Amino acid sequence: MLKELKDFLLRGNVVDLAVAVIIGAAFGQIITSLVEDVLTPLFLNPALKAAQVEKIADLSWNGIAYGNFLSAIINFLIIGTVLFFVVKAVEKAQAFGAKNAEEEEEEEAGPSEVELLQDIKALLEKK
Repeated sequence: MLKELKDFLLRGNVVDLAVAVIIGAAFGQIITSLVEDVLTPLFLNPALKAAQVEKIADLSWNGIAYGNFLSAIINFLIIGTVLFFVVKAVEKAQAFGAKNAEEEEEEEAGPSEVELLQDIKALLEKK
């Protein structure tokens, strides 16, 4: 049962899907923060006058939560970095598991065809 669970979790498709969901959620937070904290206050803040909107340099940052937006970007970068190392660890585990499986197959395989033919030839020569 545990071997089946390990095989399921280390399958490439499961890992790829998990990474995609996590990255998608983090990127969604960036988009949500951009819209709610940066763009919406620009258009809906009554303190902003038409003259201020025309001159970006005169724009006061009242109501614009650019800190939340930067925080979402930093969170995305941290999540991406952690996922990178997790994926690397999973790849090493898969490679290690494949290497052990190959070694077990070699041990279980027994003598090669050439060795068997040589043994048969030796037995026939003795008769």
